[in-house]
Amino acid sequence: QVHLVDSGGGLAQVGASLKLSCAESGGSLGIYAMGWFRQVPGKEREFVAAITWGGGSTYYADSVKGRFTISRDDADNTVYLQMNSLKLEDTAVYYCAAGRVPTLRSQDYEYWGQGTQVTVSS
Repeated sequence: QVHLVDSGGGLAQVGASLKLSCAESGGSLGIYAMGWFRQVPGKEREFVAAITWGGGSTYYADSVKGRFTISRDDADNTVYLQMNSLKLEDTAVYYCAAGRVPTLRSQDYEYWGQGTQVTVSS
């Protein structure tokens, strides 16, 4: 069983940075592709970024490309999302997810973190 715990969210001003973490306690993170999604009330969960199981390839939504960076440390069983130049529209609950392939579709991911709130203010 894969148990993911998201952390690092909080309140930030426009233009600031935050770094989210997703930790897995069972030591099995290395075999999974990982993704970050976000969701605001009343909207569907939205793809943000994904990384392959070896970390060799990364994928980003156009809305965050150039500002966000996904990375992983399999020795620490942790995946990160570095968020720079935050915008008001980045406000959402952010979820990490583990799956067999790094797709853009939330339904392809098997395991999910509990979510961490990111609020960007002016």
